[in-house]
Amino acid sequence: MSYGFLDIASTPSVRAAQAEMGIDQFWSDFAGDRKMDRFTEGEKAFIAERDSFYMATVSETGWPYIQHRGGPAGFLKVVDDRTLAFADYRGNRQYISTGNLAASDKASLFLMDYPRRARLKIYAHVEKLALDEDPAITALVTDAGYRGKAERIFKVRLEAFDWNCPQHITPRFTEKEVAAAVRPLQERLAELEKENAALRAGVGAA
Repeated sequence: MSYGFLDIASTPSVRAAQAEMGIDQFWSDFAGDRKMDRFTEGEKAFIAERDSFYMATVSETGWPYIQHRGGPAGFLKVVDDRTLAFADYRGNRQYISTGNLAASDKASLFLMDYPRRARLKIYAHVEKLALDEDPAITALVTDAGYRGKAERIFKVRLEAFDWNCPQHITPRFTEKEVAAAVRPLQERLAELEKENAALRAGVGAA
């Protein structure tokens, strides 16, 4: 049976580490089927809510590089159940991820939901597209209202994904999420201040 993500991750050195910790049998005896090479509606909804993710690539010299990608919620688009895409906007112009992907198209993506302590991890192959290479995907991923100059499109082809447990994920909240959470308190405070002012005015009149 398949455990897609671990089928890729479990190299000989990883299996040796598992054996050293005495848990190699746990994974070698896995009898389930977790191929996870197609996004379900649950993953699609999760991806559509994200306003950032982390992408790891590896250089020709073997050094890993992790880049933070951010944008409006949903900027990482689901093209189909095996394909994602996003616009690559001009940044510090080091082009480390772009260069690494030219040497090896393999990448790993981490998508975090800190408030709900959820983490989706993805193994994928990434293809660089010119802006005019696939007009349909370019139209899908570009946001006319977003300030930034798109230089290319990255098309992400899913190999396997998995979900991590919430252990050790510290809840964190964006400014927008905090504002939404405290809005009812602010509204109630305004009501109480209005009532208090009315009571004070009534006492003064008496």
